Amino acid sequence: MSSPHFSTKERILGAAEALFAQHGFAETSLRQVTSRADVNLAAVNYHFGSKSNLINEVFRRRLDDLSERRLQALHEAQADRSNDLEAILTAFIEPALMLTLDRHGGAAFVRVIARAYAEKDENLRSFLSEHYGHVMREFAQAIGTALPTLSKQQLYWRLDFVAGALTYAMADFGQTRRPSGVSDAEHVLQAVKELVAFAAGGLRVA
Repeated sequence: MSSPHFSTKERILGAAEALFAQHGFAETSLRQVTSRADVNLAAVNYHFGSKSNLINEVFRRRLDDLSERRLQALHEAQADRSNDLEAILTAFIEPALMLTLDRHGGAAFVRVIARAYAEKDENLRSFLSEHYGHVMREFAQAIGTALPTLSKQQLYWRLDFVAGALTYAMADFGQTRRPSGVSDAEHVLQAVKELVAFAAGGLRVA
């Protein structure tokens, strides 16, 4: 059974995630968060200390798990098919796109990620770089090994573009809609397949 503190903390995180997705970080006030979570400001201060820390914890709650699943998939791909570019890209892309199927706030968090790209919050960028930069570096190393002719500068430019395309696909900004008779899971897997092929082509181009 969850403790009252854990329950309160999760309510605050869920409320903040939904509001950040809808309004962005700058336009969401702690008063809005406390109202939606049905808690007082003291509870937010107790669990998070500041709005900046609350934003960071919204990301930590999901990115810890996502990072673990990505790295596990990468290590499995390297063990089975060393230097297979498509397998490496699938390990990076599939766990992220599968977030969109999470019925417990996954879709909202995907929009929060899109907000992070758009709003240029330096504190958040520093937090993400410090805690999750190692994931991108490990994938960059794996892709660099698979494509040894790419310079380091080319590699990081192209990885930025892949990450941007992934964020776009996760946020469902595009024109490709799920066809009638195709499940959400099937649609996501098709998106994974197409994005992996697109990313591989972009990374390999001379």
